[in-house]
Amino acid sequence: MCVMTDCLFCRIVAGEIPATVVSDSDDVMAFRDINPKAPEHILVIPKAHFDTAAAMATVDPLLAGKVVAEAGAIAEKLGFAADGYRLMFNTGANGGQEVLHAHLHILGGRPLGPMLAT
Repeated sequence: MCVMTDCLFCRIVAGEIPATVVSDSDDVMAFRDINPKAPEHILVIPKAHFDTAAAMATVDPLLAGKVVAEAGAIAEKLGFAADGYRLMFNTGANGGQEVLHAHLHILGGRPLGPMLAT
């Protein structure tokens, strides 16, 4: 479980900060992003604290797989999987990571266009 008292996502897992939860299991939680970039913008997080996705995958590859699998299940459950969606981990400041807790963005519900501007 999350033990970082100053981590926003650990505080969500602990129930200290409200979130619109989409799914919740023993190891993984998913909730809607408060500043969505697409009609469907959901964050999938491990309940254990890892600063980055790479750290999570190094220490617990099974958990990293559960995070990705849950993202696919959510896209199916919410009905946008067939049209396509984007899964994205941001890592570090240059990668756009705003919360230092591993989290997978699910973006869908409309055409998303090119990933990076040229």
